[in-house]
Amino acid sequence: MTKFFAVVKREYLTRVRTKMFIVATVLGPVMILVFTIVPALIFSLKAGGATRLAVIDQSEKMYDRVRESLLSNRDEDEEESTEKNPAVEQVNSNTQDRLKGAAAQMKGAFTVEKAELANRNLDEARAELKGRVLRDELDGYIVIPADVTQGGKVMYYARNLGDVITRSEIRGRINRAVRDQRMVESNVTQELMGKLNKPIEFGALPADESSKKEDSGERFGFVFVVGFLIYITIIMYGQVILAAVVEEKETRIAEMLFSSVRSFPLLIGKLIGVSLVALTQFAIWALAFGAFALYGVTALAGRGLSVSLPNLPPSFFIFFFLFFLLGYFIYATLYALVGSMVTTTQEGGQVALPILLLLIAGFYMAFPVIRSPGSSLAFWVSMVPFFSPITMVVRIVTQTPPLWQILLSLGIGFTTVVLLMWLAARIYRIGMLMYGKRATIPEVARWIRQA
Repeated sequence: MTKFFAVVKREYLTRVRTKMFIVATVLGPVMILVFTIVPALIFSLKAGGATRLAVIDQSEKMYDRVRESLLSNRDEDEEESTEKNPAVEQVNSNTQDRLKGAAAQMKGAFTVEKAELANRNLDEARAELKGRVLRDELDGYIVIPADVTQGGKVMYYARNLGDVITRSEIRGRINRAVRDQRMVESNVTQELMGKLNKPIEFGALPADESSKKEDSGERFGFVFVVGFLIYITIIMYGQVILAAVVEEKETRIAEMLFSSVRSFPLLIGKLIGVSLVALTQFAIWALAFGAFALYGVTALAGRGLSVSLPNLPPSFFIFFFLFFLLGYFIYATLYALVGSMVTTTQEGGQVALPILLLLIAGFYMAFPVIRSPGSSLAFWVSMVPFFSPITMVVRIVTQTPPLWQILLSLGIGFTTVVLLMWLAARIYRIGMLMYGKRATIPEVARWIRQA
């Protein structure tokens, strides 16, 4: 036992004292914010300014309505009434409205001009507009047929058809304009159109009435964050363990270690030592994010805004910690096993690809589980130990399963951890002393039988 703790201490202190650990701990939260916020901001940018459009209106009645719709920022389901509530405009505490506000930043801006047919036919007008597009005077043009309100096909010609966001937005806004024109032709007044298009008030509460707080999508966001956190953690520190095992093989340290420590306590000590490094780093990050979140909530509260968080029972955090440990040790052991089989870190990255694919499969399994947490599929994938660290946590957040299912999943998972550690220790004992070539599957099977 003394040797075991000596291995844990060495693995922990060796990594915590490195400059890379300090730099990663300090820059980690910054990088996470950068890689989550900056891509969204970049995705919302549209280089080159407003999209310049010309409209050929063969119906001779749609141009003004289409132009107004293209230049408007009104959503498809936004209320048509011109009455606005100043209090609602100033302070909007509804999560769904905040999401709409963020999505509105992705809306493209347009400049619209009318292309008169005059005495020309359609082909001549299109030829002129085509030339203007090629000369970069326009970004595209729209042809509205005469029978557009009876189902005629609207055509959009553009230099860049790869911009599917702009194309979809143009389609939606023209569709809204045609819908309004159909109502006018059916003698529907503007006031009645506003009433017909007014969205309903919609709320969501749990059926068991365990909470009176309406959910506006917080649980989905929280589930995604939890799953992504487990995924990133395993990826980061699984590679650390693989590199540590390969390093000992490359430097021939393993030969000296095996002369005084058995393979099983050496492997377990290495796993626990690196795990403590991970927990130390994530504890620091958690404190940093907690302080940042507290500051953000306080600042928003001072401005009259509220932040909605999912209402979760205290037991969730206990289960989350257990499944976090379960997932970490399952994949960390697999990475240690791979490190025992290969001779270089580069080979380890190639051999570890199936482990990464298995982890990605577990992450993607979370999406059907979110939609149907009580289904047979959700039950079975939450019992598979390679998937359960993500899928069972998703089930607990979305629709908590019976306690026996959670305990069964934990039991299967930790039993798998013990079996994997036993298996990895037998491979580790021989694999760490093999140099020069990567082990094959038949060789590994022979090591397991002989060890």
